[in-house]
Amino acid sequence: MTQTFDVLILGAGAAGLMCAMEAAKHGKRVAVLERADRIGKKILISGGGRCNFTNLHCSPENFISANPHFCKSALARYIPQDFLALVTKHKIPYHEKTLGQLFCDRSAQDIVSLLEEECRAAGVQIFLNARVEEVRHSVGFQVRTDDADFSAAALVVATGGLSIPKIGATTFGYELARQFGIAVCDCRPALVPLLFSSRDLSDYGDLAGVSTEVVAKCNGQHFREKMLVTHRGLSGPAILQISSYCRPGEPLTLDLAPEQQWTRPLRDPHVPRNAVNAKNVLRGILPQRFAERWLVLHPPADWTNHALALWERELHHWTIVPAGTEGYDKAEVTAGGVDTNELSAKTMESHKVRGLFFIGEVVDVTGQLGGFNFQWAWASGYAAGQALAS
Repeated sequence: MTQTFDVLILGAGAAGLMCAMEAAKHGKRVAVLERADRIGKKILISGGGRCNFTNLHCSPENFISANPHFCKSALARYIPQDFLALVTKHKIPYHEKTLGQLFCDRSAQDIVSLLEEECRAAGVQIFLNARVEEVRHSVGFQVRTDDADFSAAALVVATGGLSIPKIGATTFGYELARQFGIAVCDCRPALVPLLFSSRDLSDYGDLAGVSTEVVAKCNGQHFREKMLVTHRGLSGPAILQISSYCRPGEPLTLDLAPEQQWTRPLRDPHVPRNAVNAKNVLRGILPQRFAERWLVLHPPADWTNHALALWERELHHWTIVPAGTEGYDKAEVTAGGVDTNELSAKTMESHKVRGLFFIGEVVDVTGQLGGFNFQWAWASGYAAGQALAS
């Protein structure tokens, strides 16, 4: 027997649940089909388990897309303060970490519970372990899972991207788009650690655990945050941020001493210019192990002012060419996805197929690190939910 609803939503993540509760609040009969055994699995592991649920300084400039204007409408109609009002309504304690990033004080489960309670109150039905086997479209949409059949006038695809396959990420959303003749932009891991080349791995791989503040630059973008050396390459907020802008084979430049003229003490006529004093100065700039390794690998040509100036410049312009990334296993999000030219920026509905919507990470809109991807999930889910309600 087929179960009939007004709206079917594929995926019980941040975007899907937001869309569900908004549509249901306005009287729509909504069902959410989730292939996993629980809702919000990616929410639960986000932000180190504390969920960086939004960013107070969210703007379109914090997003990457083939069409940078697409996200503007949704982001303007559902702002961080709107979601913050929900957090306050549910009495969830939170704090601002840095740069407008808001985290739960307790755990990410608070956000999942918020969404679950809002959906329950609105009458949303959630079906877990619902693996979709077929989607057909005639007058409306017919969805067959491994143990049930559903139909609805509208179908919302909120299946997420390819990042973190161990919690269930699949290509399903992109395959469904192509089934309906909707273009998909090439996908790649984003907000992801970078791998050293074999030479850089030999030089720096044993410094795993060393962290320092840097300015990471690539393709006209730059981020000043912490960098972490790993056993395989580089990670930390600065690296995750710039990774979204780096393409394979492109050089990455790192300023290891932001806004510091670090060789100035060595140019003091009262300070002897030698390796011992250089090491002491470097230790004041970089972590000790990194400073000592840098001095071994990048010694000054000599101790003249000209050589010291060149040496200073080298520390401000450490250039590496990553061998690649850690891939979708370690990527926080997926860049690329359903082509925004195929969708209405106001409603997230397909231009080609009436009643078919795409929201969240499956769409070619990718946020920077710091709560922006959640804000896109809330905003795009809200936009589709409002459209469905009307």
